[in-house]
Amino acid sequence: MSSKINGHVSPQPCPHLLDFRSRNGPKPFRALHDCIRVKPPGGCAAIRREPSEVPRCGTCEESSRSRLYACVACAAVFCHAPLLHSHASDHALSIPGHEIAVDVDRAELFCCACGDQVYDRDFDAAVVLAQTVNATATTSTSGSTAMQCSVAGSQPENLRKRRRVDYRPWEPDSGEHISRGNQSIPLLDATNASLVSSTQQPWGLRGLNNLGNTCFMNSILQALLHTPPLRNYFLGDRHNRYYCQQKNGAINGTKNSRLCLACDMDAIFSAVFSGDRTPYSPAKFLYSWWQHAANLASYEQQDAHEFFISMLEGIHEKVEKDKRKSQSPGGGDCCIAHRVFSGILRSDVMCMVCGFTSTTYDPCVDISLDLEPNQGGSGKSSSAKSLNSCNVEADCMHPNQNGGISTLNGCLERFTRAEKLGSDQKFFCQKCQVRQESLKQMSIRKLPLVSCFHVKRFEHSSIRKMSRKVDRFLQFPFSLDMAPYLSSSILRSRFGNRIFPFDGDEQDASNDLSTEFELFAVVTHSGRLDAGHYVTYLRLSNQWYKCDDAWITQVNESIVRAAQGYMMFYVQKVLYYKESENQGTS
Repeated sequence: MSSKINGHVSPQPCPHLLDFRSRNGPKPFRALHDCIRVKPPGGCAAIRREPSEVPRCGTCEESSRSRLYACVACAAVFCHAPLLHSHASDHALSIPGHEIAVDVDRAELFCCACGDQVYDRDFDAAVVLAQTVNATATTSTSGSTAMQCSVAGSQPENLRKRRRVDYRPWEPDSGEHISRGNQSIPLLDATNASLVSSTQQPWGLRGLNNLGNTCFMNSILQALLHTPPLRNYFLGDRHNRYYCQQKNGAINGTKNSRLCLACDMDAIFSAVFSGDRTPYSPAKFLYSWWQHAANLASYEQQDAHEFFISMLEGIHEKVEKDKRKSQSPGGGDCCIAHRVFSGILRSDVMCMVCGFTSTTYDPCVDISLDLEPNQGGSGKSSSAKSLNSCNVEADCMHPNQNGGISTLNGCLERFTRAEKLGSDQKFFCQKCQVRQESLKQMSIRKLPLVSCFHVKRFEHSSIRKMSRKVDRFLQFPFSLDMAPYLSSSILRSRFGNRIFPFDGDEQDASNDLSTEFELFAVVTHSGRLDAGHYVTYLRLSNQWYKCDDAWITQVNESIVRAAQGYMMFYVQKVLYYKESENQGTS
């Protein structure tokens, strides 16, 4: 017999375990808590009275039998071999009340009378808490280990670069070529044919004029113009600006309605993908954005990340008003901005006393990452090196010799790592009914179609009343697997086979889609905090292009790898296709 709790099949409780709990009070396993030992690496839990103890069967004195169990009632250790004679079962049958034992090597409860594992929520919570606390304590030494390995010229196993497997996009066969030719028309007419042969640049690659410290806007627009789902939406006429304006009465002037950022984006897509190569001036879009974000309406330099968030909010706000109903952006279906960029983060706060866990879910359109801690050294890097040399990768890949190297994967691991909250951040435990010290861990419950990662390079101190820019180098991969950072992976590593007795540990809401992503845009920032410049690198037809306002130049892959990444845009690999030359040039 079994029952279903929160979608999980849970076995009927063992009668011997229920009897043991009734006879030993609300905390029958308290004596075992001090015997839980966590063995690195991997954080496997075991039961030992002393760390160096070698348990042996009390009857045959063997230590190498298949399983050794310690009786919870009397702490005697006996062996158990299902196909042979079981001394643990003999002990349980000879003394009533001694049926429950614990596996000394796995810290799992076992009923010797039933001959099967049993699950107790309080005991499993104590084991999980011990594993989490141990993992948190060992992270403080991981940085120094990584630094020692880099000095020695090697890397620990978990930081070694995996061999990259080249992604092979879909290419039509002969039959599909014929079908495509019969059922489609060319995007370019004869007037643009000479332009194709002369420039050989991908279709839609067009410079944007700087309208006065607007490089922050141009860099984000270039990334969004070539975001595959967003590009397909607007070029597919899913948001027709003329229909939208007529519906709102803006064309006839009958309403003094607020301008629509989605309409202006539609106009920019039409202009950029028209085939015209002369730089385009997004003045109308800038004016509309000023109306939406009046506090940022000036010709001063703005933060590109702040502009990105404000722009998505503007598109969402307009669509939500048109529909006259409130929809949750976390659902990912309220507007095109959230359908493309919206994901869901999971936050678990665990009480360090009883193991009670409080879980919350929050929608997000990007993930802001802290650079990995500076391991010995100032962390300052030279910004005077030229990026015009063919050997720039050798010079710029290690600008921070004394400070170690941060990686995007390392930042994501740090983002999803359990951290102990300070004493001033104690959370109210519903089980203890008092404020307790706690551990907090973030994970990704739902992946978006396009993942945007923002690197926190601008630090502001309210105490010192000063701001500074962090110029540390960050390595980012061209192909990224997000599976290790999903809630399912985090929970599996935390709980193992103890996962199903806990409420609310449902599977990820994602993930019919792939967890593998491809990098297609990098927004970089160079210069000082108050006088910097934004540039975007785009990956089109498997070739990189540098978009510096009105200037578009083809660059080598090493230039992109050596760039100081501020925002990275990754798209689901199943949506990333390499365009053929006929489709991808204009």
